[in-house]
Amino acid sequence: MDSLAAPQDRLVEQLLSPRTQAQRRLKDIDKQYVGFATLPNQVHRKSVKKGFDFTLMVAGESGLGKSTLVHSLFLTDLYKERKLLSAEERISQTVEILKHTVDIEEKGVKLKLTIVDTPGFGDAVNNSECWKPITDYVDQQFEQYFRDESGLNRKNIQDNRVHCCLYFISPFGHGLRPVDVGFMKALHEKVNIVPLIAKADCLIPGEIRKLKERIREEIDKFGIHVYQFPECDSDEDEDFKQQDRELKESAPFAVIGSNTVVEAKGQRVRGRLYPWGIVEVENQAHCDFVKLRNMLIRTHMHDLKDVTCDVHYENYRAHCIQQMTSKLTQDSRMESPIPILPLPTPDAETEKLIRMKDEEVAKAHAGDAAENEAANAGPVTPPQPHFSMDILPVSRLALPTPGPRLAWTRHRIHLDR
Repeated sequence: MDSLAAPQDRLVEQLLSPRTQAQRRLKDIDKQYVGFATLPNQVHRKSVKKGFDFTLMVAGESGLGKSTLVHSLFLTDLYKERKLLSAEERISQTVEILKHTVDIEEKGVKLKLTIVDTPGFGDAVNNSECWKPITDYVDQQFEQYFRDESGLNRKNIQDNRVHCCLYFISPFGHGLRPVDVGFMKALHEKVNIVPLIAKADCLIPGEIRKLKERIREEIDKFGIHVYQFPECDSDEDEDFKQQDRELKESAPFAVIGSNTVVEAKGQRVRGRLYPWGIVEVENQAHCDFVKLRNMLIRTHMHDLKDVTCDVHYENYRAHCIQQMTSKLTQDSRMESPIPILPLPTPDAETEKLIRMKDEEVAKAHAGDAAENEAANAGPVTPPQPHFSMDILPVSRLALPTPGPRLAWTRHRIHLDR
C-alpha cells in the first residue's frame, strides 16, 4: 500500500506545483510593490466625486447663432425664457452680461457648466469700446477669486473665472472688422479666445478656405493672441497626433448650429433643410462643429482651465500685488516726517570729488593697516601726540586748593566790577 501511495503523492505534488509557484511569485511581487502607482486612480475617484466646473463665454453680434451653437454643443436649452428684442429696442440696448448655470451629468461624471452671454454687443450704431463691460466682468471674476484665495477660509473656493471665450465672426465680410480686432485685443491677455466663423452654411468650401486664411493673416498682423493648442507629447499615439494636426489646420472653426432634427438618407440627424439639400451639423464635410466639440469638451477642456489659472490669472495676480506694493510704498513716504526724495543725478564735478574722497579713505585705511602690522611685529610704543598740548590722566591732574581758588574768584569778580 505504501508503494502505491508514493506515486499518487508525487503526482499530486506535480499537479499542484505550478499553482504553488504562481502563488509564491505573487507574494514576491507584493513584497516589491509599494503602491504609489495607484495615485492616478485615487485622483480620478476624488475628481469624479467632486465634479468639474467650466465657464464658457460667447460673444458676437446678434443673429450669428450663438445660442443655437451652445444648445448643439451641450444638448441643453439654456434660453427657454429668452425674449427677442425688436430692432428699435436693440438700438437703445447696452451690453449686458447674462449667466446661465446648468448641471450636466454623463456616465457618472458631473459638470457644472456656466454660459456667459453678452447680448447687445456690436448692435449699436457707435460700437467704440463696447467691449468694456465684458473686460470689467472678466476682471471682477479674477478679483473675486483673488479675494477668496487670500482669505482665511480657502477650502471651498468657487471658480467663476472665464475659461474660454467663443468669439463669433460674421461670414458676410472679407475678414475681421474693427470691432472684432478691438474686442480680441482687449481680452486676449485675460481669457482664452477661440475665434469661430458663424453660419458657415452661407459659404461654399472655397470661400471658407479663403476667409480662414484672411482671418489668420489679420490675427498675426494685429498681434492678437488667440488660444494656442499645446504640442503633442512624443509618446502620444498616431491617431491623437493626427487629430491635433487637423484641429490646428482647421482654426478658426467654421461652425453651424441647429436645434432641429431632420431626416437624411434614412437617418434622423441634426441639421438644416434647404431647397437644395440638407446641411448636417455633425458632418465634418459640411462644417467644423465636431472638431470644435472635440477640442472644447473631449481633449482640451482641462488645458483651457490650466492656461486660465497659470497664465491669465497669474498675470492679474502679479499686477495686483505690484499695485498694492507701490501703494504701500507711497503711503509710507507720505506718512514719514522726512520726505523720501529721489537722489539727484551727480554731475562730472561731483563725480570727481567723490573719487578723490574715495582715494583719501583708501589711503587712510592702508596707513592704518600698515601701523597695525608694525605694532604687531615690534614692541608696543605709545603713540606720538599729534597736538602740542599734553593730555594727562585724570589721576595726575593738580587740582587748585580752596584758598587760591577763592582769591582768584574774588579777583575775577573785582575785575568784572
